[in-house]
Formats: sequence, structure tokens, C-alpha cells
Amino acid sequence: MAHRRTPRRGTTVAVLTATFAGLAGVTSLPAAAHPGHEPDPLPADQTAFQKVTLNDRPGEPMSLAVLPDLRVLHTARTGQVRINDPRTGLNPLAADVPIYQHDEEGLQGVAIDPDFRRNNWVYLYYSPPGTTPVDDPATPDVNEGDAPTTGTQADWDRFKGALRLSRFKLRGNTLDLGSEQQIIDVPVDRGICCHVGGQIDFDSRGNLYLSTGDDTNPFESSGYAPLDDRVGRNPAFDARRSAGNTNDLRGKLLRIRVRPGGGYTIPRGNLFAPGTPGTRPEIYAMGLRNPFRFDVDSKTDKVYMADYSPDADHPDPERGPAGHGRWMVIDKPANYGWPYCVTPSIPYRDYDFATETAGPPFNCAAPVNDSRYNTGLRVLPPVEQPEVWYSYDESPLFPELETGGIGPMAGPAYDYSPQSRSRVKWPRAFEGKPLFYEWTRDYIKAFSLTHGDVTRIEDVAPDIVVDNPMDMEFGPDGALYILEYGDGYFSENPEAQLARIDWTRGNRTPVPVVAADVEAGLAPLTVQFSSAGTADADGDALRYAWDFDADGRVDSRAQNPSFTYTENGVYEATLIVTDSTGRRAWASVRIVVGNTIPVVTLTAEPAGGTFQFGDVVTFTVTVEDDAPVDCARVTVAYILGHNEHGHPLSSTAGCSGSIQTFVDTGHAGASNLRGVFVASYTDAPEGGLPPLSGSDEVVLTPTE
Repeated sequence: MAHRRTPRRGTTVAVLTATFAGLAGVTSLPAAAHPGHEPDPLPADQTAFQKVTLNDRPGEPMSLAVLPDLRVLHTARTGQVRINDPRTGLNPLAADVPIYQHDEEGLQGVAIDPDFRRNNWVYLYYSPPGTTPVDDPATPDVNEGDAPTTGTQADWDRFKGALRLSRFKLRGNTLDLGSEQQIIDVPVDRGICCHVGGQIDFDSRGNLYLSTGDDTNPFESSGYAPLDDRVGRNPAFDARRSAGNTNDLRGKLLRIRVRPGGGYTIPRGNLFAPGTPGTRPEIYAMGLRNPFRFDVDSKTDKVYMADYSPDADHPDPERGPAGHGRWMVIDKPANYGWPYCVTPSIPYRDYDFATETAGPPFNCAAPVNDSRYNTGLRVLPPVEQPEVWYSYDESPLFPELETGGIGPMAGPAYDYSPQSRSRVKWPRAFEGKPLFYEWTRDYIKAFSLTHGDVTRIEDVAPDIVVDNPMDMEFGPDGALYILEYGDGYFSENPEAQLARIDWTRGNRTPVPVVAADVEAGLAPLTVQFSSAGTADADGDALRYAWDFDADGRVDSRAQNPSFTYTENGVYEATLIVTDSTGRRAWASVRIVVGNTIPVVTLTAEPAGGTFQFGDVVTFTVTVEDDAPVDCARVTVAYILGHNEHGHPLSSTAGCSGSIQTFVDTGHAGASNLRGVFVASYTDAPEGGLPPLSGSDEVVLTPTE
């Protein structure tokens, strides 16, 4: 490809005209990069990459952290922290964190302390339960957990909550919840969607970085900037109160320093000095919508940040540009513009939701926050230029990013170690190149930077399938660890997994596959296990070793054995496969004895036999289980399906009821919309057995 560079960082452009070209994001092409100063290209042949599954039952995966001994912590939004142990291949539950869960809230990011070898601190960003209203199963036609869209300040105050960053001691494979040290709370508005951010990382000086979403409902802004501050309107429809507010922690990248006993201090060099009226000194970067993934370069302390796009798929001269994803290199405090501007030369318009009239484009050189909910500075810092920005169609500046949905994720830059003798470490060619991965487009790319500009974009592991990549991190062994969300909505999807991507040298690791004809039942329970599909790319002879009860002893060396469990309990039946070179891999299946998996059937009927957004959909849920069914434990969620992702809009409880499928102006006119209804039931067994869940899904497509 022809080398290119983005405009010089720090450039600001005041846009003072309302031309359609400006709103559509027409900008001059970047200048050519200086020849002879660019990193070498990646290897043309990347067939040495291999993906090894570590856990194919990670819950609804959110975030991961690799420990110095190659154990891997990974979180599920429903509160579980699991830990993959490479010595056993097992993924025991390290903790089940009590959380408040609504829309996107729950357990988010996980990270380890820079001095983890000595202090064993693990950091979590999560939603503590609090006193927020929740749905009452006794009233199936009303969801008390949904914040009203109109009302009074007293109505909003009932839903005030917070996301919390805390740290906990990891003792063995158990995260000690009693050791919690609270560090910082980020106040949020609960009961309404969306955007929580939640990534955690450290720089070389020990400063902690935390990304926070704008906590703003995007669905009634036609996919453009949500600026609705009408009297009586839920403040959650106005992103100026959060991302555009210098006195608010939401829609930001925070930089703090953790105190030895909890809490924090402010390091020098943030966007606003401590004591500056109308500001929060924790803010390092602002003007972010949902900075879901970022990474701090371990050598340079530069922050590679990605920010999620609004949903509009076309520019509107009355509102502003189409949705854009952004990727930036943050090496100084800055304002990145949301909800005023995409870049210094791509503004939104100051739309009045009360009169439904468009005002002038925002001045990206000095945006003005005139929201009634603004508690900070009125005139904001100038908008900083991102290094990469792209929309749904092919970008003329960055065509390598392809086309499709917009789900930008900023990954780490590889730090090559010539001293490492790891057999799976990536080669030197990837040194220093930050990874960029796309949640909706299912790929990984590498960015080459020259003088801070992106001058080359290359495919990484193009033959490796990554299904909605959720988080990634290089381990001490030089391999890339990755969480995949899979295809589905707010649940553990069949494709969800924790995996490791190796660069193999001379021989590949075998790939075990395990299955069981039953995974739960009453004792005595006879289970037929299978290793069908297990393979070795080199054709090596394989040795099989089964541990049916996770006691560390081999119970069978047959390929497809059977085993009878006579006592109630939870068992991780694990297969270890070893090739002739000693490379080995694990796969396991969980067997629950003493409980059965509920079978859930959901029937959802649109009124009149056809479906349009705005209709009331009635539902009936039936559950078959070995114990009496408690309808109060049945939940039904309504999710707006859009392309390959979904937005949770409402939920209720009970075996029957109805859900109002309100018209979503944020997606009005968009293609490939669906109404998705997911019914779930979790039982409550006795005797210390784990609850088991079953679910069913109905997808309704609106008539044209």
C-alpha cells in the first residue's frame, strides 16, 4: 500500500460554517510519510500462528489479565472471576462478586498490580448492588428497575448509583473479597442504557488509568449527538452532562495514583490542576463516548485508545456526520470532542430537541457546554485530532480497515524479549506495533507508527478466526491471550472463549476436543465422554489422560471413556492431550451431579400477528426442571438487535407478561434491526450445588 500519515497531532480546526461537506467529514488527505523512517513490515507468511483454547465456558466474557506465572484471570459481566491454571488446565471460580446488573452494568475490567509478584493485588471495576430499584416479579407488566424517561429530579435521584474501582488480594486461586480496598467511585445514572467503559491499566511510574463511558442513552437521538436537556427529561439523554462536563468523571480517561491503604492521589500533568474550579483533577482525557479498550505502552507510557461510534449510518445536514470509530495515541492531556466533534474538522450541530431545529455546527476549537446539567467549565479545551477515524463504508484514508459495523478496540503493542526462551512468543517483526481489533468485523490489525502517525496497517494472524474479540493482552511468554464474546446477546454464547494465540516453532500444540453425552443429572450419573475431533497438525501420535474428578490423578487413558459419578457435586472432567514432542493442551467439561439443567421454552407473540417497533409483545415461558419451578426466577429481556450486536432496552420477570417494544429513534431507519427476546431461568438447588440455568431466545423481524 502507499504509505500515508494522519494530520499532525495537536492540530485544531475551527469550523464556523454549516456546509454539508464539513458535516459529512470531508477532510484533506494526509501527507506522505518520511521515507526510510518506518518500521519493517510484518512477515508475509503468518501460518505459524495457532490458537489454543483455554476456557470455552467463560460466562459472558468482559476482560482478562495474565499473571506472571501464566495463570489468566477473566471476568464475566454477571460477577464471576475465573482463573485459568495452565498447570491443570482447569478454570476454577476465583470469586463471585455481588453486583448490580442492568443494561451494560455489572462486573467489567480486571487488572493486576505492577508489583503483583510481591503484593498479589487484583483490581476490579464493577457495579456494587446499592439500593437501586430492581424489577418486582410480582408485577410482570411493570419493570421497576427501568428508570423513567420523563419525570422529576426525585425520580432520577432514586436511580443514582456508582461504578467502583477496588482491589482485592489473590490467595492461591481464590480472590479474597473480604480484603477489598475501595479506590474510586464513578457516579452514574442507573436503570437506563448505556456505556460504562471499564478498562484498567498502569504506566511505568505506577499511575493507574481507568476508562469510563458517557453513561448516556443514545437511542432517541437518531444516531447523532445526544444533547437532550429538556425540562422533565431524564438527564441520561444528554452526553454534555458527562463526557462534555469537566466536572464529571464519565466519558473520560482517568489517571490516578493508588494509596497504600486504598483511595488515591492525583499525579502531576492531568488535564486540570487540582483546585481548578469546575473541574475534576482525575481527568487525563475527556470527550469520549465509550472508551471500552485501551492499553498503555510499557516502553513509552503512551496510551493507545479506541472510542466507540454512534449509530447513524449516514451524515445528516441537520444533525452532523455519520457514526465514526476512533483510535488515538494519548501522550498528553486532551479533549477528544464527544459529543461536539468527531475530529477538529468534523463537528456535530447544536440540535435543539425541544424545537427540533438545528443550530450551527459546534466550534471544535472551543466547544461551549450550555447544557442545563453542566456543572463544569462552559468553554472546553480544543478538540484533539485522533490518529485514525473511520465509518461504515470504506475509508479513503484507511481502506485496510474494511467495511461493516463499527466496534474499535485498542490492543497492546508487542514487547519482544530476545532473552525469552518461550516456544510460543511472537517474532521480533511485531515489536512496538500496537494491535487494533474490531469487535464487529472480527479481525486483528497492526498499526505501524512513524513520528506518532499511523503509516501502515497490516493484517495479523489472518487465518485465525476471532469471533467478536472482547479483550487481549500479551503474556510474559510472548503469546497473545484473547477473550472472544461470540455471536449473541448478553449471555454466554457458544463461541465465547478464552484463548491463546501462539507463534509456533517447529511443532504445533495438539488441539483437544471434549464432549459428554450428559452434563448434569441425578446420582448415580453415568457419563459417556468423547474426544472426537481432537487433532494434531503435525500428525504426531497423541497420548490421552482423563481426570474425571479434578483430583490430579489420571482416571483413564482411553480416547472415549465412560465414568459413573455416585456422589453429588460439581466435577471438572479434564482431558490432557500430549504429543510426541511433549507439547500438551487441555479441554474440560463441567459435570454437575445432583441437579439438572432447566429446559426453558419461550413463546413471544406480537399483537395482531405482525411486529413493528412500538407494539406490545406478550410472552409465555415454560420451564421443565427436577425441582418445583419458581416463576419469580424467570427473567425475560428485550434487546434491540442491530447487525451483529445488541442493545438491552428492558427486562422483566415472571412466566408470563408483556413487553412494550418502544420505537428507538437512535436506530430508526437503520437496516437489519430485530427485536430479540431472551428468557432465562436459574434454579436454586439445595446441598451446596451450583444453580443451573437454561435459556431460550425468540427473534422477531419487523415487517417493512
